[in-house]
Amino acid sequence: MVASIIVDISNSEVDRIFDYQIPVHFAVKCGDRVLVPFGNRTIEGYCINITETSDCGIELKCIVRKLDENPLILPEMLQLMKVMKEKFFIRHVDSLRLFIPSKLRGNKIKAQIKEYCSLKEDESYDDMVAKISTRAKAQLAVLARLKEGGEFLTVLSTEFSNSAISALVKAGIVIKQGMEVMRTPFKGLSSTNSLVELTDMQNDAVEKVFNSDKDVVLLHGVTGSGKTEVYLACIERMLKLGKTAIMLVPEISLTPQILRIFRGRFGDMVAMLHSGLSDGERYDEWRRIYDGDARIVVGARSAIFAPISNVGIIIIDEEHDSSYISESNPRYNTIDIARFRGEYNKCHTIIGSATPSVESYHKVNNNEYEIATMDKRISENGMPEVQIIDMAKEMRSGNFGLFSAELKASILDTIADGNQVMIFLNRRGYASYMQCKACGYIAKCTDCDVSLTYHHQDKLLKCHYCGKRFKPLTQCPECSSESIKQGKIGTERVVAEIKQLIGNDIGILRMDNDTTSTKTAYLDILGAFKEGEAKVLVGTQMIAKGHDFPDVTLVGVIDADMSLYFSDYRSSERTFQLITQVAGRCGRSFKKGRVLIQTYSPKHYLFSFIKNYDYKGFFSKEVNNRKVTSFPPFATIIRVLISSESEDKCVDYAKSIYTELKLIKTAAPEKFIYLQAMKSPVTRIQSKFRYQIVMRVNRDAELQLISDIHNILDEKKPRGVAAFVEINPQSMS
Repeated sequence: MVASIIVDISNSEVDRIFDYQIPVHFAVKCGDRVLVPFGNRTIEGYCINITETSDCGIELKCIVRKLDENPLILPEMLQLMKVMKEKFFIRHVDSLRLFIPSKLRGNKIKAQIKEYCSLKEDESYDDMVAKISTRAKAQLAVLARLKEGGEFLTVLSTEFSNSAISALVKAGIVIKQGMEVMRTPFKGLSSTNSLVELTDMQNDAVEKVFNSDKDVVLLHGVTGSGKTEVYLACIERMLKLGKTAIMLVPEISLTPQILRIFRGRFGDMVAMLHSGLSDGERYDEWRRIYDGDARIVVGARSAIFAPISNVGIIIIDEEHDSSYISESNPRYNTIDIARFRGEYNKCHTIIGSATPSVESYHKVNNNEYEIATMDKRISENGMPEVQIIDMAKEMRSGNFGLFSAELKASILDTIADGNQVMIFLNRRGYASYMQCKACGYIAKCTDCDVSLTYHHQDKLLKCHYCGKRFKPLTQCPECSSESIKQGKIGTERVVAEIKQLIGNDIGILRMDNDTTSTKTAYLDILGAFKEGEAKVLVGTQMIAKGHDFPDVTLVGVIDADMSLYFSDYRSSERTFQLITQVAGRCGRSFKKGRVLIQTYSPKHYLFSFIKNYDYKGFFSKEVNNRKVTSFPPFATIIRVLISSESEDKCVDYAKSIYTELKLIKTAAPEKFIYLQAMKSPVTRIQSKFRYQIVMRVNRDAELQLISDIHNILDEKKPRGVAAFVEINPQSMS
């Protein structure tokens, strides 16, 4: 028998199937991880097919051995690998690597084995005591302790002397053996089993999901409408039918909160997968899912590849979030993967949001997706009142500070009433740059073409692209001037300003990438805020989604224009989504909420839609703009991003690709709306130059053009140059 093997080398030149002879003394199955000779070395590979013969025409080498007892790659995932190759042009091995924990490759991670102590089973307790001297009180104490049940040696050693334990082991009274201990993430996380009776609106949504003949159902529910309870009810129904479930959230910071809710309802059958887990935790959770011990998978984007069988429901919460699009190799769209798994398992996929993406809502209007609408909050308070504050008017009245007079007064009043405040600014650090007032010099990263952000607490300038750190400017390196100004404010500066306003005695927490670098930081910050240890939470988009704090009655949005004028066709959509989501964090219980949005463009049409929570009005205007200008979903944007440490190589390769694409455009001009080659907006990251070719094409020509582009890249790619194709990229920077 012959096995078709994908070798574990991420290189386009070997991204093909190699045939190997299966030795007669062991059986290989599809999905097995094996060791094979390749060139002058032995490497890992994956069996994706088995045939009786090979047509390669040469003598085949033999598989050295199997590496696991059972196949690691499920048949479903082998099929998914083929789809990802065809749709996303992802190398076979890059797909396969997504399906298993990275440290399992090369056997870099093992099960955790701890020594476990217990009493000898075939002897009575009294007989054991009789063997021990009455003067050996420590040994007798150990014996009494183990009479109640076995215990791990590490625990026993903290209670008793090692000599007493060793003496009992040597005497054969205590048996010491290795026992596997599962590494469970957030093992001590408290959970509450609060069964909730669904409202009529929630019940209607559940029935809409299961009665729909569409594969995908958009759950469009305003913030606080109880979408999570709908998810739980759908999962519960599937579990009763013997099926399993996948639940995705966009931010790792949301996983502890959702895990607490799910464990409270479903107990140990819930497993969690995301990149923030330790290697050991990820390995053990993956095995629990693979073995069928866990029937519900909760996690971020990567959890869509969980090795779970017989899937009954897939749920993607906050489906509009850009984090569901992978923008590094391998590039994929999580919703596309979910749709494949849904079709394979003949189950529904629910995508939920208060602010659905324009593309998703457009599919509802085109009858591709079902929609279930939840337009009221569970609480009787309704949506919080939104007030738009004109910061230009504030400046004309002499207020040049960070906060408007209204926001200052509201923060003080809210705290005085015993309630909590959330302040949102989607920019971290203290200041976005440092600049010399005399000559205009701006401190930039030496490896990236971006300005450095000043972090006051660390007294450092940091690059938010590569992570490099520098000393802050005290004197201009160009003209020696000591007149240095700071750029736009970040969350760290906001905290400093609030402390001046309310004093240091009232707790203030900050949540951004700088304060959440440790594993439990998310949980610690959110837990402290929920327990009332702080009255103010300042944060970036991490605080905008999914969190439920009953005492938050005021949300302040600083610099609401920040993302509005980016040169990106999604800028209005993203601003609407972000501000609407963060506004939804307040007034969620029985206390009235207020949202104060500070802007220099109060007359922009977007703010009237935000103020009235008018998603349909916003969608209607936005989708019309897209149609008139031929942007997605009415066209497809394709970007070829080229990078290299050599700018000349980068330019030459970009030119050669662009030349080929112009030939295609000349032959079929109707396929193209726009085609241009240029520098990337951020022209250098981590010492690599970046150029791009951007095109907008008609949707019916998309698949053929993407295939043509990949063929061009494979034929012409020189050494030392990387090239990626992005479809409707989330960022053009």
